[in-house]
Amino acid sequence: MTAPGKDSEQALTEAIGRYNEAWNAHDLDAIVAMHAPDMVFANHTAGESASGEEVRAHIGAIFENSPDLRFITRRLYVRQGLVVQEWTAEATRSGSAVSWEGIDAIPFEDGLIKRKDVYSNSGSAQRLQSGS
Repeated sequence: MTAPGKDSEQALTEAIGRYNEAWNAHDLDAIVAMHAPDMVFANHTAGESASGEEVRAHIGAIFENSPDLRFITRRLYVRQGLVVQEWTAEATRSGSAVSWEGIDAIPFEDGLIKRKDVYSNSGSAQRLQSGS
């Protein structure tokens, strides 16, 4: 049973702020603490998906591959039980600074993240890396 207060617009606005700060700090403990036990992380652009306990290692690998990765929120849409955010990511790849844009759809349940569906134009960042 969903607790309405935990999934209210105000509560989710505060929660997504903490979540985004944890991502930019590469704080796996804080990130995973905000996930429901059966959480699904799906990067549809990369064709990658992890669920449950696999999510921690998956996100850890992202940070390992991009140690200076950070996200800047461009637009944030919050409603009861759902956050959708548009962002710009910045990182260094092969010695060059790259950036790309994306969008996350993040449903919450009882104040915890049930899914994170990621869609981005990160292919352009890969092309910048290879010089094509």
